[in-house]
Amino acid sequence: MLGKLIGPKYVSVAKSWVPTLAVWGGVGGVALVHFTDWRLILDYVPYINGKFKKNE
Repeated sequence: MLGKLIGPKYVSVAKSWVPTLAVWGGVGGVALVHFTDWRLILDYVPYINGKFKKNE
Protein backbone atom coordinates (compact mmCIF):
# COMPACT_ATOMS: atom_id res chain seq x y z
CA MET A 1 0.00 0.00 0.00
CA LEU A 2 2.83 2.37 0.84
CA GLY A 3 4.47 1.54 -2.49
CA LYS A 4 1.40 2.74 -4.37
CA LEU A 5 1.35 6.00 -2.43
CA ILE A 6 4.98 7.10 -2.77
CA GLY A 7 6.34 4.83 -5.48
CA PRO A 8 8.61 1.77 -5.53
CA LYS A 9 11.81 3.81 -5.95
CA TYR A 10 11.29 5.68 -2.70
CA VAL A 11 10.27 2.51 -0.86
CA SER A 12 13.57 0.89 -1.82
CA VAL A 13 15.48 4.01 -0.75
CA ALA A 14 13.65 4.00 2.60
CA LYS A 15 14.44 0.29 3.11
CA SER A 16 18.14 0.98 2.57
CA TRP A 17 18.06 3.63 5.32
CA VAL A 18 16.46 1.40 7.98
CA PRO A 19 19.76 -0.04 9.38
CA THR A 20 21.34 3.41 9.53
CA LEU A 21 18.35 4.87 11.35
CA ALA A 22 18.34 1.96 13.79
CA VAL A 23 22.02 2.52 14.64
CA TRP A 24 21.56 6.26 15.13
CA GLY A 25 18.48 5.60 17.26
CA GLY A 26 20.55 3.32 19.48
CA VAL A 27 23.31 5.91 19.72
CA GLY A 28 20.75 8.55 20.63
CA GLY A 29 19.27 6.31 23.32
CA VAL A 30 22.68 5.65 24.86
CA ALA A 31 23.49 9.38 24.72
CA LEU A 32 20.19 10.17 26.45
CA VAL A 33 20.99 7.78 29.28
CA HIS A 34 24.57 9.05 29.51
CA PHE A 35 23.80 12.77 29.61
CA THR A 36 20.74 12.60 31.86
CA ASP A 37 20.21 11.17 35.31
CA TRP A 38 20.99 7.54 34.42
CA ARG A 39 19.42 6.15 37.60
CA LEU A 40 16.10 7.76 36.70
CA ILE A 41 16.00 5.95 33.34
CA LEU A 42 17.65 2.67 34.34
CA ASP A 43 15.28 2.17 37.28
CA TYR A 44 12.77 0.92 34.69
CA VAL A 45 15.13 -1.82 33.38
CA PRO A 46 14.30 -4.96 35.40
CA TYR A 47 17.76 -6.56 35.66
CA ILE A 48 19.62 -3.33 36.39
CA ASN A 49 16.95 -2.09 38.79
CA GLY A 50 17.85 -4.77 41.36
CA LYS A 51 21.55 -3.89 41.38
CA PHE A 52 21.11 -0.34 42.65
CA LYS A 53 18.74 -0.61 45.58
CA LYS A 54 18.62 2.45 47.81
CA ASN A 55 19.51 1.77 51.45
CA GLU A 56 16.78 3.59 53.31
